[in-house]
Amino acid sequence: MDRLVVGGGAAVDVALLGRLVGALARLWPRGWQPVDVARIVTRRLGPRPARLLVDGLAAQRRAEPGHVPSWWDDQLAGLAAQVWWHDDAGWLTGWARREGEDRITALRDAVEVLALLDGLPPVAVLRSPPGGGTPAAIRRTAAGRSGSPMLDRVRALLAKAESTTFPAEAEALTGKAQELIARHSLDRALVETTAERADQPGGVRLGTEAPYAGAKALLVQEVAAANRCESVWSDDLGFATVLGFPADLEAVELLYTSLLVQATAAMLRGRGERRGGGRRTKAYDEAFLHAFALRIGERLRAASEAADRQAAEAAGPERLLPVLAARSDAVRERMTALFPGVTRSRLTVRDAEGWHSGTSAADRARLGAGTPSRPLPGR
Repeated sequence: MDRLVVGGGAAVDVALLGRLVGALARLWPRGWQPVDVARIVTRRLGPRPARLLVDGLAAQRRAEPGHVPSWWDDQLAGLAAQVWWHDDAGWLTGWARREGEDRITALRDAVEVLALLDGLPPVAVLRSPPGGGTPAAIRRTAAGRSGSPMLDRVRALLAKAESTTFPAEAEALTGKAQELIARHSLDRALVETTAERADQPGGVRLGTEAPYAGAKALLVQEVAAANRCESVWSDDLGFATVLGFPADLEAVELLYTSLLVQATAAMLRGRGERRGGGRRTKAYDEAFLHAFALRIGERLRAASEAADRQAAEAAGPERLLPVLAARSDAVRERMTALFPGVTRSRLTVRDAEGWHSGTSAADRARLGAGTPSRPLPGR
């Protein structure tokens, strides 16, 4: 650090940016993606170092010589990663000025980001990185950018569910969205049986940052299970990996994002309605979110099962059921290949009031739900 402080500013800026670009390039073949790196830097170092990291992502993209898939650029666009500086020799000085920080702080942030990147472990390779081609197993549109009219309807339903203050209305809208998603998934499954290049299971990572990371991971698991996907929670890295077929993965992303908004809003309302006013306790909030996730999972699975029955009647069970069984086997095989050492942990509920409030928020007709313990895959 002392050498960086006393060294020539321009040379140091160029060297640090080069180190950052190199560190990122080494992470891509090890399974990391831009959003994953941004998430863990934010989680461990904070938002300001994460903004410095985003500059590194922009510089690394500029230096990338090989093919860059569109989903990669979509992730960078979502992070607003752009080369805003004119000369690498003045990058860190300009960054410090933009942040309103002195150069010592900027140097410290850069060194901490580099140290974190150099120490990251390999993770499952879900998609081929830049320069690695585009295998059939990963063919899918970027999340949230599908041109499917059905998914546009799903987004509209979920947006209404997020905005309403009436739990029953939110549940009805979410249930309708799941029915549409399930029908779309079944249609895709039947089409894929005759496709020349059928989709194969892929994967996405969904953030499960604090607070209440375990409850968020449980919500991912419930949504994934309702949509024929498997999930594995990496608590230390702040994300859950979801494995499944492309249409199902997109559904899980849409639903999880929306339901997390709904669950948080319902939890805040529940605090105000509880005995003793809006006093916040961690045990109450965790119990609320666990109950919400489990009950929502039941409702989503019920909607999927209803869609399965309708599809089986229309297409014939002898045609549909073998297709679904084969897809489930393929997803489990991919999970076993990527996560051979999966273990299970149990989430404990410590606040009965929070549990009942969370269950009520997910389904007003089921106030008397119990408090089962659900194993959560992790590693």
